[in-house]
Amino acid sequence: MVEAVKSDFHRATLSEPDRALLRYAETLTLRSSEVTEAKVQALRDAGLADEDIHDAAQIVAYFNYINRVCDGLGCKSEPEAN
Repeated sequence: MVEAVKSDFHRATLSEPDRALLRYAETLTLRSSEVTEAKVQALRDAGLADEDIHDAAQIVAYFNYINRVCDGLGCKSEPEAN
C-alpha cells in the first residue's frame, strides 16, 4: 500500500477518510490558498473529527516548514527519506 500511495495515491486502494486526508495534504502543500471551509467540511463529511483535521494540518504544515528551512539552508535529505 505504501508504494501505491507513493506512486499515485489517487489510484491507491484507500478508505475514504485516508483519501480525503491525502487530498487535503496535497492541497495544503501545493496550493494552500485553496484550502477553504468547504474543503475542511469535506474532511468532516469523510468521517474525520475536528481534532483529526487539526492534527493533519499541524503535521502537514510542520513538514512543509522543515522542508523549506532545509532547502533554504542547502541541507541534504537523509537517504532513507527518498
